[in-house]
Amino acid sequence: MSNAVETLLPGREPGLLIGGDWTEASDRIEVIDPATEDTLAEVAAAGEEEATAAVDAASAAAPEWAATAPRERGEVLRRAFEMMIDQAEALAELIVLENGKAFADALGEVRYGAEFLRWFSEEAARVGGENRTAPAGDKTILTRAEPVGICVLITPWNFPAAMATRKVGPALAAGCTTVLKPASDTPLTALALGDILRKAGAPPGVVNVIPARGSSGVVEHVLADPRVRKVSFTGSTEVGRHLMEVAARRILRSSMELGGNAPFIVFADADIDAAIDGAMIAKMRNGGEACTAANRFLVEAPVAERFTKALAERMGGLRMGPGIDRANQLGPMINERSRRGIADLVEAAVDRGAAVAVGGGIPDRVGYFYPATVLADVDPGDPILSTEIFGPVAPVVPFASEAEAIALANDTEYGLISYLYSGDMGKALRVAEALEAGMVGINRGLVSDPGAPFGGVKQSGVGREGGREGILEYLETKYIAVSW
Repeated sequence: MSNAVETLLPGREPGLLIGGDWTEASDRIEVIDPATEDTLAEVAAAGEEEATAAVDAASAAAPEWAATAPRERGEVLRRAFEMMIDQAEALAELIVLENGKAFADALGEVRYGAEFLRWFSEEAARVGGENRTAPAGDKTILTRAEPVGICVLITPWNFPAAMATRKVGPALAAGCTTVLKPASDTPLTALALGDILRKAGAPPGVVNVIPARGSSGVVEHVLADPRVRKVSFTGSTEVGRHLMEVAARRILRSSMELGGNAPFIVFADADIDAAIDGAMIAKMRNGGEACTAANRFLVEAPVAERFTKALAERMGGLRMGPGIDRANQLGPMINERSRRGIADLVEAAVDRGAAVAVGGGIPDRVGYFYPATVLADVDPGDPILSTEIFGPVAPVVPFASEAEAIALANDTEYGLISYLYSGDMGKALRVAEALEAGMVGINRGLVSDPGAPFGGVKQSGVGREGGREGILEYLETKYIAVSW
């Protein structure tokens, strides 16, 4: 095992974390380093028996944890935040090894992910209720917020730390116990975080981590358990639809953060240099493997050529290589299937007339690398514009008017995030209101913040994570009618 694995999960091939103890399983998952294609570690893979044991542990811990003082729950999260920051470089190295992203991206993720623990450590003590006289004057209306119960949390491979803390943080703050099922491509980070929370004082059974194969099978088994009361999933819209169908059988509370197809709109009156800076963040953060990544660049015709040329120069200048080398800026894709899908999209767009301004083509080297690519003259009807690319590819489409830009931006089943650049703030706000998205960045290429609600509309999901809204997803409101 690597130094990072040994540092965070010392002396053993990682097992499952159930009831505060490390547990073995008969099946194991190989974790592959995307930069070398070598096996990094083998991790225990939960089956139905282990999954039930995790729910047993969460159920046993639930009454005491729900009754724990909010301040005490918050202090557990606060200590975990401090431990993540203290071990930030080791955690970042672990993310790089199993995910492939550049080290700077991984370190940024650790710090961002830790902030969710700090934010919800503070929100734990702010959960409130209401005391008011009924309109008829015949009684007092009391409301109180209570933990929803056992939560099954399913996280993706692209942000293995931040997506876990964004779910575990509010769940624990609300008084819920959890069963965390991380992506099989990146289970090591989740196991390390589970261990940090255990060491920070989370009682046995409050945080259980069970890597498993796929997002069905074990997950469906757990969601059928009558003790489970909520599921929170981040991943593809296709899988999200299926999980919502499964959750509907038991009327489970559901939070779904699903796919995206973010437009990045540049008006002719924008500061083009600032727009290029924002485009590099919105497109290339995490190598483009993000649901918030700019997927379509809609540029007003008078500046389209200038913008495309400048973006190609910046993207073409990125140093590609293993993320463990801190000088590299673009790491590999997560696996060969993902890389092949990106390459197929680019090849098909070129066949339909798009011009490659920079990049394109799978390089002849070890690892699942794909170069930063800019496509010019992309037809507005090209399928690449309706597909979540999830890689370092930027297709550019010129537009002629504000109305056309809005129509092109909204022409998708997704509605997670939109970006726009303009020197006219009145126009920018007008367009932002017209965009069908849960989040809009104006003259910014990054909007995610632990203190802000994250989520989309249409088929990009249900519910919000982060902000004051994030903890509400893990609470039920109880109304008590009182006469005194």
